[in-house]
Amino acid sequence: MREEILIKKLQNGDASALDELISMYYQEILRYCIWHAPDRTQAEDAAQETFLKAVKYLGNFGFSGKFRAFLYKIAANTCIDMQKNKWNQYTALEDLQKEPSYVEKDFKNVEEELVICSLVKNLELKDQEIVLLRFGQNLKLREIAEIVGLPMRTVQSRLKVSLKVIEKEMKGGNLR
Repeated sequence: MREEILIKKLQNGDASALDELISMYYQEILRYCIWHAPDRTQAEDAAQETFLKAVKYLGNFGFSGKFRAFLYKIAANTCIDMQKNKWNQYTALEDLQKEPSYVEKDFKNVEEELVICSLVKNLELKDQEIVLLRFGQNLKLREIAEIVGLPMRTVQSRLKVSLKVIEKEMKGGNLR
């Protein structure tokens, strides 16, 4: 697999392998961080920090396993750490003065993400994470199980229950 070759090259000091790994996964890790950050700038910081930590951990701990799941675990922990430490401390003056940008081509994606967020807001945090990873990130159940540290059957069961809760909310008219 290409990913394994790139990791071996990176562990042997080939910096070009890092560029390729980042290009393979940056957009999906950024999208994941956007779910967990209060704004895009902080999500970008979290995504960059995720890759910095990944490189550090690859070198220090003799990485083994699936790199994609490894990145998601780091991203989840980075978002949690950043939320505890930084995100609520201050807003830069230049951020307050910026006009919000309007990008029409991404409007549909944003709209879909808002719908997903509103559907999962009443679920428990662990269940929210499973639904977001499945439908927001399009990950397979096996990958989700590895990321959240639960058996695949548990992930499958929690997803099924969560979808029933969401369906009930939709039928009850609680969502527009």
